[in-house]
Amino acid sequence: MKMQILFIFSWLNFIVSFFAAPSTPIDNAATPKFKLIPAPKITFNSFVDCNMAEVWIEDTFRIFPGKYGEDPLWGYSKNLKYADGKNAEEVFKNPPEKFIDPIMPLNVPIGQKGLHGAVWFETVYQDKKDPSGKTLFGLYHNENYPSTLPYDTKTKEGYKNKLWPQGLTGPESPAAVCRIGIMKSIDGGKSWQNKGIIIEDLDPRMILKPFNSSNTFAGGVGDPSAVASEDYLYIFYGEYGYPGIYNEKTYKAKTEWSGQCISIARIALKDLNNPAGKTKRWDGKSFSIPYNSYGVPVRSLQIPIEEGGGPSSSPTGGFHWGPSVSWNTYLNCWVMMMGKVEGKSWQGDKIYISYNKNKDLGIGNNSQEWSKPALVFQKPGYILWYPSLQPLNDPSDIKEKYSSVKLGKRARFFVKRIKPGDDEYASEHIIEFEK
Repeated sequence: MKMQILFIFSWLNFIVSFFAAPSTPIDNAATPKFKLIPAPKITFNSFVDCNMAEVWIEDTFRIFPGKYGEDPLWGYSKNLKYADGKNAEEVFKNPPEKFIDPIMPLNVPIGQKGLHGAVWFETVYQDKKDPSGKTLFGLYHNENYPSTLPYDTKTKEGYKNKLWPQGLTGPESPAAVCRIGIMKSIDGGKSWQNKGIIIEDLDPRMILKPFNSSNTFAGGVGDPSAVASEDYLYIFYGEYGYPGIYNEKTYKAKTEWSGQCISIARIALKDLNNPAGKTKRWDGKSFSIPYNSYGVPVRSLQIPIEEGGGPSSSPTGGFHWGPSVSWNTYLNCWVMMMGKVEGKSWQGDKIYISYNKNKDLGIGNNSQEWSKPALVFQKPGYILWYPSLQPLNDPSDIKEKYSSVKLGKRARFFVKRIKPGDDEYASEHIIEFEK
């Protein structure tokens, strides 16, 4: 009964916000300009299937790529690593043997509280109260299936294995559900303690057969990026669930589309050490929606239906995803890189960019005021995932300790590019901004 009341309350909030005046994006005529400059190719030499989580610890640049944990679809993984260097380019060029396994929490058995499924680190926040720089909070993407997280009638968490949609490896494979959690390290990322899930979609929001035929997710929230603004960590993530209780008899593709794309939630920095239940999602006017309900996506980042937009469960796609957000000290604004899904199995060969000139994301609608995405890069014949901007190895970038969440006038543009026989995370361009 409590869950039903929660969904009804959230649904009413969603309807009011959807038909209210949308957030105003920043003036496109005043948005920054950029150019891509060809540069010698840099290929990353470890497994990448996520945003780049990285941090400076004193004079060491440390990065945390990869995947760890149980996955019945792809197999158990120990590909989550860390590597060090004097600057970002040096780390990206490290040979495979210089990537080290951190000590990670073990997966727990079904029915126990703890880590279920596989995780990918997406952003690392460095606790400013620790002068050593070694206290880190790792924001992670987590994937589960009905087999790794079956539905629990007491907690209402987990998923019912009924009319479950197809996954990426064929008709018999299940689609995953993604969630977002936090881990903590006090030794600079060499070992981690799980702090739990901070954003998730519950089973009633899963989109099932026959409507879900995209070979992507059954629902959930994932592929996040996070930045600190004032006293909060703002989390930008893909929203893949139904905006209400999914019902095959009343399902409408337009309704699904209206609640999806890139969404934002936030959690107070003081709550990171004990984050369970503390995250709030955007309701159209403020951050007030519980972490396990649903809010309203960033309207200016949605692709209108008449321009090819569509729900994530559709085989034709039509949505932006995988945000990577950074503060740009030269432009004095936030910059978001993102992908675009245009077909089944996350197909899409284009990367886009958007800007937000509001430094304090906590005032009014500031967090929602993003410019209409502009095309940055296209590579026909490839599937492009996880774009990011990375610091250069010049003295000024090193002095400022730039990373993927703080950059200047020029940066390296990286993206994962995939086609049969060619799967790598690489950079062939420098991006240069103009005010």
